[in-house]
Amino acid sequence: MFSLILHGRRSLELQKWRNLRTSVSILQNAFAFSNSFSSANTGDVSLRGNALAVSYLVKSLGLTTTLAESISRKVSFEDNVNPDSVLKLLKSHGFNDSQISKIITAYPRLLITDAEKSLGPKLQILKSRGGSKSELTEIVSTVPKILGKKGEKSISLYYDFIKDIMHDDGKSSKYEKLGHSWPEGKKGNRIRNIWLLRELGVPHKLLFPLLISTGQPICGKEKFEETVKKVVDMGFDPTKSKFVEALHVVYEMSNKTVEEKVAVYKRLGFSEDDIWAIFKKWPFFLKFSEKKIMQMFETLKKCGLVEEEVLAVLKTRPQCIRVSEKKILDSIETFLSLGFSRDEFTMILKGYPPCIAYSAQMIKQKFKFLVKKMNWSLEDVVLVPPVLGYSLEKRIVPRCNVIKALMSKGLMGSENPPISSVLLCTDQGFLNRYVMKHDKLVPELMAIFTGDRVS
Repeated sequence: MFSLILHGRRSLELQKWRNLRTSVSILQNAFAFSNSFSSANTGDVSLRGNALAVSYLVKSLGLTTTLAESISRKVSFEDNVNPDSVLKLLKSHGFNDSQISKIITAYPRLLITDAEKSLGPKLQILKSRGGSKSELTEIVSTVPKILGKKGEKSISLYYDFIKDIMHDDGKSSKYEKLGHSWPEGKKGNRIRNIWLLRELGVPHKLLFPLLISTGQPICGKEKFEETVKKVVDMGFDPTKSKFVEALHVVYEMSNKTVEEKVAVYKRLGFSEDDIWAIFKKWPFFLKFSEKKIMQMFETLKKCGLVEEEVLAVLKTRPQCIRVSEKKILDSIETFLSLGFSRDEFTMILKGYPPCIAYSAQMIKQKFKFLVKKMNWSLEDVVLVPPVLGYSLEKRIVPRCNVIKALMSKGLMGSENPPISSVLLCTDQGFLNRYVMKHDKLVPELMAIFTGDRVS
């Protein structure tokens, strides 16, 4: 009887959230309907192109479905002819499969570039700069967007500069010695500023996206230098990605705008110390509009959080601000449809805020494995919500397969160990706890653990 009452209560909660979600999207649906006749054919073509792109990326490049789906939102195509030509051309210039996957992941639009008229000539320009084939493939796979530059002079300039940085032996560079010969304007500023950042210790993986980017902040001169000084004075470490994030934010926002954003957060209950502590954790925290900030605050309250809990969530995981209201309502509906109560969802949200950004497919896959296949209870997941953030393929499945193997041999009894003892520890901690103590079974258990085998 209790289970029937519980099921009925959860059904009512699910219906309640579905009604809320429907009310939020009424205007969107009405707008979509008014445009349906003009956009239907385009939408069908786009869906076909996206589906083909996902299939192609998985089969031809060995990408995961999740990554392929993400890339397909940036580029789609109706047939394999041009993508095949691009891959064939890259291979003919010495790029291996791993490098090609890296290039396409970073610069997916390359798949729809004309291989003969655009990509081929650019590769020939780079090849003419001298150096070995391995040097060419290393530089392009490190900075794929160099293939998006136009004009022989521009492509050559950036290629030579990247090569100089990558292979610098610590001695004075030709760019230091011949600073007076840098090109004028934005290109010269860009190279000068990148060199300054390199001298500060900014690593290559952060420098090169800035070099190729068409945006700010590295195109200026005086303002750039002023911004770098501010960011350094704030205590950001140049070797970390947050330094570059802060560089973007400080460069693009006036002092007045920053003061206005700080005022919004203070009205919501954050102290000034809180605000700057969060900024150090995630600089883009100050980039959102007042409307977006207020909307997120109210949406989290709808999730069952009181004001103090909303503040705590945003202090812990400020990235939640960028999640749309629709995404959050979809997340609530997904959890309720799986049998979690509203109070349980609230507990999960407080314990692991990133869950509101996950797709329904991801949540359902992990729920199916943890609860349906491994027989852990809903309460187990509620008590340890970070397990929802772990990779199925790399962490959850290999460890659980080891546990099932031990149980099948009668070495663990009939019930699973606590979910926290299996999934929260490090790999070495797991191996010490469940593998190494079984001397005769270590080879077999290690094969299961490293084989990513789903049983």
